[in-house]
Amino acid sequence: MTLVVRADSLERSMSHYLVRQIEITPNIAVRLGTEVVGGSAGEDGWLQSLALRSADGETETVASEGLFLLIGAHPNTDWLPAEIARDDGGFVYTGAEAQAHATWPLERSPLTLETAMPGVFAAGDVRHGSVSRVASAVGEGSIAIRLVHECLEEQARGESWASPAER
Repeated sequence: MTLVVRADSLERSMSHYLVRQIEITPNIAVRLGTEVVGGSAGEDGWLQSLALRSADGETETVASEGLFLLIGAHPNTDWLPAEIARDDGGFVYTGAEAQAHATWPLERSPLTLETAMPGVFAAGDVRHGSVSRVASAVGEGSIAIRLVHECLEEQARGESWASPAER
């Protein structure tokens, strides 16, 4: 397995314990100052290779059967509609914070992971105040699924989906 890192060190953005674990794991190679700039698929449509560019500008094609991409700490939420309230960094407000930072259109309060747009949920690192750990994101994702089911059941019963002015 190869870890491709754009930065010139792991320490800059990772916890010490994680850097140490990577260093002592024999089947992990680390390529610092490198970025993925392309890829190609085989005849079957599956990923076959990646193009990697080093800090000196040289590009190398390497075989690859998979790619996990972590794009960093910026939430990239600019594409969301204005009704979904975000902090100055672009992180999405959910639950009571969403209600405090936007006009909430329903009589009921937003659910824990619900954004300022009823029925739209956010989980993991994109949320304002998240713990920013994989385990937390996975847990929040499973909670969000349960909340989606709750909203759908509520909507099917006709509850809480009309604004106070519409009632």
